[in-house]
Amino acid sequence: MSLYSFGLEPLSCHAWNKDGTQIAVSPNNNVVIIYEKKGKEWNKIHELSEHSGRITGIDWAPESNRIVTCAADRNAYVWTLKDGTWKPTLVLVRINRAATCVKWSPLENKFALGSGARIISVCYFEKENDWWLSKHIKKAIRSTVLSLDWHPNNILLAAGSADLYCRVFSAYIKDIEAKPGPTAWGAKMPFGELLLEHKDCGGWVHSVSFSPSGDQLAWVAHNSSVTVADATNGKEATQLTTEYLPLVSVLYVSPTELVAAGHDCCPYRFTYKVPGALEFVKKLDIPKQTSKGSISAMQHFKNLDNKATEDARNEMTTLHQNSIIQLRVISGERDKVEKYSSVGLDGAMVLWEFKH
Repeated sequence: MSLYSFGLEPLSCHAWNKDGTQIAVSPNNNVVIIYEKKGKEWNKIHELSEHSGRITGIDWAPESNRIVTCAADRNAYVWTLKDGTWKPTLVLVRINRAATCVKWSPLENKFALGSGARIISVCYFEKENDWWLSKHIKKAIRSTVLSLDWHPNNILLAAGSADLYCRVFSAYIKDIEAKPGPTAWGAKMPFGELLLEHKDCGGWVHSVSFSPSGDQLAWVAHNSSVTVADATNGKEATQLTTEYLPLVSVLYVSPTELVAAGHDCCPYRFTYKVPGALEFVKKLDIPKQTSKGSISAMQHFKNLDNKATEDARNEMTTLHQNSIIQLRVISGERDKVEKYSSVGLDGAMVLWEFKH
């Protein structure tokens, strides 16, 4: 694991290029900054500044090398690198509330965008008019869409929202792709078809993640729980409520292993090996034992401010000194992730290696 700081501003979202040599981050404002790794240093090489509102989502398509961004200004842009400069193309997302999250599909021929308008916009490129269009999934969603993830088949789309529900929809667009075959989630898949609707998630659903096979779906909610729904087990959901502060990001790193992180400033490892058996494995940020005296005075008072207590046991010994906002895969296949990253409210990024 290695720690790098991009300054004092919180990092609200980030994305990696294909080989993990460049990272796009937003320091909680309307700009995306792209850094490139040279040796041990990260050097700023581009700044994307078309948005007028705070950026809420970034995703970088590895094969086509396109970046999609969305923001509180209700807009989304697809960025293409031409002659050393990133050029934006406006997407017709047709929403009247802030965009909240965005995700490329596995084949990179479309992307999904969540928003406060209780809508998921599935966007695709129309060659005739040379622009990005969107189709809306509105059915059943009763509050802000907070998180999205694509099934490996490029058709199904999972969504977590602030109405305490987790859902799986079909995002099949017949104009651009072949008719999909049946999956464990269902066989009929017209656009917008609802294939899973799990209520009682226990809180806002902050993050969703399909397993490498697509047969399981994991999500984390604001009641500090991790849940896995298993399509091979009648879509039965297994919930594990942890003793930690709420988790806000979850990733599948192997067919049976999950990593989740959030307000405890530390990633945790979970396993789901047989239907109905979701277990906590371990904390992944093992701090070095430090005495109170070895922490700088500045850090000591910062910790007191964070925890509002003088109890020495509450000194922050984790690499992140504030909430982790997002986890991202850097390298490895979907079923065997080798490296992943975390960014947080402390302006820091940590690179983690996953030992299988």
